[in-house]
Amino acid sequence: MILPYLSLRSVLLPGLLCLAATAAHAQDLRTITTAVPILTISPDSRSSALGEAGVAISPDANAGFYNPGKLGFVRYQHSASLSYTPWLAGITNDMGLGYLSGTTKLSDRSTLSANLMYFDLGQINYRTSTGAPNGDFNPKEYALTVGYGQKLSDKFGVGLNVRYVRSNLTGGNSGVDSNPANAVAVDLGAYYTTDLTIGAGDYNLAFGGAVSNIGNKITYTDPTNADFLPTNLKLGTAITKELDPYNKLTFSFDANKLLVPSPYYEEGVASSNPAVQAENDKRRAYGIVKGITSSFSDAPGGFSEELQEINLSAGLEYTYNDLLMVRAGYFYENPTKGDRQYLSFGAGVRYQVFGVDGTYLVPNSKANPLSQTLRVSLHFNFNELSEAFGPSGSPVN
Repeated sequence: MILPYLSLRSVLLPGLLCLAATAAHAQDLRTITTAVPILTISPDSRSSALGEAGVAISPDANAGFYNPGKLGFVRYQHSASLSYTPWLAGITNDMGLGYLSGTTKLSDRSTLSANLMYFDLGQINYRTSTGAPNGDFNPKEYALTVGYGQKLSDKFGVGLNVRYVRSNLTGGNSGVDSNPANAVAVDLGAYYTTDLTIGAGDYNLAFGGAVSNIGNKITYTDPTNADFLPTNLKLGTAITKELDPYNKLTFSFDANKLLVPSPYYEEGVASSNPAVQAENDKRRAYGIVKGITSSFSDAPGGFSEELQEINLSAGLEYTYNDLLMVRAGYFYENPTKGDRQYLSFGAGVRYQVFGVDGTYLVPNSKANPLSQTLRVSLHFNFNELSEAFGPSGSPVN
């Protein structure tokens, strides 16, 4: 990528950050933008194959990313997962998203987790206003998270994540007035699961909810230009039908809404209008709590536009004998709010302690930057819960 020398706000934030979020219409006045939008993207293959639904599906090594409330229900004493995505492969070949996660059981009811998300934005060649070379830099972002989940009963659990985020987009390049940005954030989650018999069929029904990335605003320039983290509310459900002892089918559905102020606009009025600019500056200056509470009622188009800000994810997973999985899903974002829409397809295999998943995205148009997105995840699971803990819930020596 080659960028001319301009201010960070006029180029890097609306350019690199919106590119990272893969919003096809990032310059639409109604599109909500935040700092570090990669924090809202599903990093592993299983959930990405389900249209990014993950808040209520059965827990695995990646459970903490979607809902720390699921951690207490992880089946294995130790589990780990490694995922990688060549990012925006249809546009460039030097961007990638890596994700490493793991869990360890403290007892049959409590679990610790840790994960690292690493986003490489590729090489940037800076230019001065006259087009002369002005240095190179490889921008990177990462988030390190530690989580804890606890089963409060056999059906209900809660959890907490603490996350450190660092975003370095310019490396302090001479002539670019910017610095690396840092933030600390928390996630809160809850999870409920129950087995049901309906007629002659056996089902498992699960509900999940999580609020993620509640943290300080971050700045690349000065405190007056601070940006919100992508604080996000996720609510979802998953229902699993046991077809027979070897086959089962799971349907999952999530709804997501960013809990940050909506951009202000007026129909037929330019965004450079002083009154519009003043209102957007006011919203940008909100604190964390004000930003969250206002996000439910601040859309200029009223309640109908608030509904447009909800992203929908749906997925179907077929499992044979807990060994072979086939998945499909759909992700929907309103055209005026970013227009990310795509089908997702994936498959997975589990054998003893090892597993592998893959996902491929098919976006709504060939011009969509998500085209050719391929995601791969490896899994390692050690000791079934029944083997690791005795009747008391204490580790087996």
